[in-house]
Amino acid sequence: MSRIINPESAGKQRNQLTKGVVLAIRELMKQEQADETTRDLAAFIGLALTEIGETIDVSVQAWEKRGYWVKAERFRIEWDWVNQLGRAVLEALNDEDWNQLALLSVRIAQKLQKIQVAERNRLGTPWKGAWQRLLETK
Repeated sequence: MSRIINPESAGKQRNQLTKGVVLAIRELMKQEQADETTRDLAAFIGLALTEIGETIDVSVQAWEKRGYWVKAERFRIEWDWVNQLGRAVLEALNDEDWNQLALLSVRIAQKLQKIQVAERNRLGTPWKGAWQRLLETK
């Protein structure tokens, strides 16, 4: 019997989300004043970071099954910032604290500086409607 390969793995999802966050931060930095697009961008960044945080344990489970405890713990530590900054972005968005949001965006961009996204990518605009999704989840 052959191995079953899941094409929608946690790593692939994390990779797509991090590229989307990088694109959203680039777009957010171009914003001159807060409007509906700014809310969509910030909501997408916050939601995407919390989704990335959910993929961490899924990725680590396979390593822990095999006894790679050190590797699993290093991976958790490497991605520990995701949940904290995701919640902080959502709080700043709820408070409409745009200065805090700008500072958080810079911190997130520093963490994701190794992520390369081509100018002509196929991601499109994944942040469209993120503000509405955030309001629906409350």
